[in-house]
Amino acid sequence: MARPLPQPSPAGGAARAGHLRAAARRSDRSGCPCSRIPGGLRGPPPPQPPSPRSGGQSAGAGPRGPLGVVVSPWGTRSAGPLPSGRRQRRARAAPPPELRQPRTLTSVSRRHGLARTPVPPAGQRGSRLLAMGPLSARLLMQRGRPKSDRLGKIRSLDLSGLKLLSEHLDPKLLSRLTQLQELDLSNNQLETLPANLGLSHLRILRCANNQLGDVTALCQFPQLEELSLEGNPFLTVSDNLKVSFLLPKLRKVNGKDASSTSSQVESLNRELTSRVQMISEALVASGGTQVHETGIPERPSKATAAQEPRARPMALKRSGDVSLSLSPSKRGCPSPPAHVEGSPMGSDGSQPALDLEPLHFLQCHSKNNSPRDLETQLWACAFEPAWEEGQAGATSQTVATCGGEAVCVIDCQTGIVLHKYKAPGEEFFSVAWTALTVVTQAGHKKRWSVLAAAGLRGLVRLLHVRAGFCCGVIRAHKKAIATLCFSPTHETHLFTASYDKRIILWDVGVPNHDYEFQASQLLTLDAASIPLRLCPVASCPEAYLLAGCEGGCCCWDVRLDQPQKRRVCEVEFVFSEGSEAPGRRVDGLAFVNEDVVASKGNSLGTICLWSWSQTWVGRGKQSTLAVVVLARLQWSPTKLAYFSLSTCPDEGIVLCGDEEGNVWVYDVRHILTQQPPLPAAPQAPTQILKWPQPWALGQMVTKTMVNTVVANPTFTYLTALTDSNIVAIWKRP
Repeated sequence: MARPLPQPSPAGGAARAGHLRAAARRSDRSGCPCSRIPGGLRGPPPPQPPSPRSGGQSAGAGPRGPLGVVVSPWGTRSAGPLPSGRRQRRARAAPPPELRQPRTLTSVSRRHGLARTPVPPAGQRGSRLLAMGPLSARLLMQRGRPKSDRLGKIRSLDLSGLKLLSEHLDPKLLSRLTQLQELDLSNNQLETLPANLGLSHLRILRCANNQLGDVTALCQFPQLEELSLEGNPFLTVSDNLKVSFLLPKLRKVNGKDASSTSSQVESLNRELTSRVQMISEALVASGGTQVHETGIPERPSKATAAQEPRARPMALKRSGDVSLSLSPSKRGCPSPPAHVEGSPMGSDGSQPALDLEPLHFLQCHSKNNSPRDLETQLWACAFEPAWEEGQAGATSQTVATCGGEAVCVIDCQTGIVLHKYKAPGEEFFSVAWTALTVVTQAGHKKRWSVLAAAGLRGLVRLLHVRAGFCCGVIRAHKKAIATLCFSPTHETHLFTASYDKRIILWDVGVPNHDYEFQASQLLTLDAASIPLRLCPVASCPEAYLLAGCEGGCCCWDVRLDQPQKRRVCEVEFVFSEGSEAPGRRVDGLAFVNEDVVASKGNSLGTICLWSWSQTWVGRGKQSTLAVVVLARLQWSPTKLAYFSLSTCPDEGIVLCGDEEGNVWVYDVRHILTQQPPLPAAPQAPTQILKWPQPWALGQMVTKTMVNTVVANPTFTYLTALTDSNIVAIWKRP
């Protein structure tokens, strides 16, 4: 998501420097609170910061405390705040933050599950060779204590350092260890534990330095008191919480007392139970949309500031470094009366409204972890695709959001923040998912979900979400990165668009055994103005790239078999019917299907649907090309810019937020199937989701701006990001 860079101002220099210093302060290392507002947040619209963003330090998934606190294990160092006049040079010269190491007490090799297998004494090498295949009774008796010729008498068994795979753990054999109380499986290559080992008396289990990715199978050991899971890179802090739920008798985890974790889990359970009851009662009392937050001190109301109409420059959605009470109104001009949620909206009266209900309102990008932060601006979100093979029609309920110094990964169904990454001094503008095929040490292929995040500092951070740490940093641009996207056909190809008026295509590569990326630059595309949105052409993504820019909509040839590695724009598109010159900003761009493009910003108060194929066929040798418009959709008449639109191609849906906190929903399938000529007047939306006006800090958040709206492919969940640090989630039953 792109925003204009701040303009230098002598009067605002001191305030700007103060703002950057405040944004760069390191958060509390012990955790990253994420206030979760049941039914919604309340609070005033934020003051306008002077820069489009700021922020940063790494944080991971963690236990959720009262009000949804997420305790993070991720940690990094930052170069600190930079003077406003030197930011770009320092960003290039300073070494990148050390983001590859998750916070743990183990060594680097153990942290990544790379500890060497100990070489056994000469007398035990025969046992080691036996362990290379399935386990045998003879090996168990050799390694068991006390020594016995009967498996049923063994109480302690050491199977560490044998390079065991998960399939080597034979349940039929191990279930004969009826008296086993201590089992050491450390320093192997286990990815899972079989679910039916039959070791019901097991009290001590060591599984350090393996490749475990889940702890659910531990529930088969109800008597377990001590557990070691260090050095499993795919486990996160949230798995420690899960262990406490599964094993009620657990006393030690990784050599530490587990009572504090258990107490935290019990407290969380009581808190969640209490909140569920509170939400239920409030929903019944209020009709289902407004839920009051309790237990938070009330502060003087600022919400009235957003209701005072004031003039503001057209091109600036964010003003400078002034307080909220002095900032210009976010309302450029009043929106048309919005239809009530759930009412039919089709132009011919035949389009029924979509059944969507508010589910969660989260405050999880707060500056300095403050629950009072209703000012951090959120810019972009993306749903994690369902990568698993054979999942036809499968979809994800996991969404990544970015804004301020944080990137959050949220489970839309539960509203739980699964992971949180922070980078002091950064402000994130864009996120994008890909899946990489990685070969493990055991030779198995795994699919990694990797999240790319970028923003103010011109760096691309590659986050291994499951393991919970940043495993790569690309110094992509000298100026801020406005947006990024992965190629739909090459999982390692990443486009980055910057305020330096360049788009670069990178090959991020596949991480090595140390979980490190080695990125290489493939192409550089020069733009005449700042690129705001990137969109590979749906029918030929390997050949052409569309970009919505400050100066219009442009197209580049991105075929890698061409010799030129630096290229200029091939074609500029014209949208205005009364003009032959391009030049109007395009701040929203997405394909509705293989041919139809939705774009916004070129015409006030409308979204344009146009045909790529019909437009491109008439190109010839022209460098300026008028688009073939199929239809226009009615949208807010605001003069404010940078509200991003998105599409849900499988459902034929177009989505866009506005300056009043509303979500405009268009089902365009009936429009695209109509025979020409189509109606000249803009088509009304299928539905407008009104801002639910949730409560926060004892007051109602009556006004906000919805910067971006994204739905998952099956349109089950809809996520909207606002200017007031609110992530709003709707669900279609």
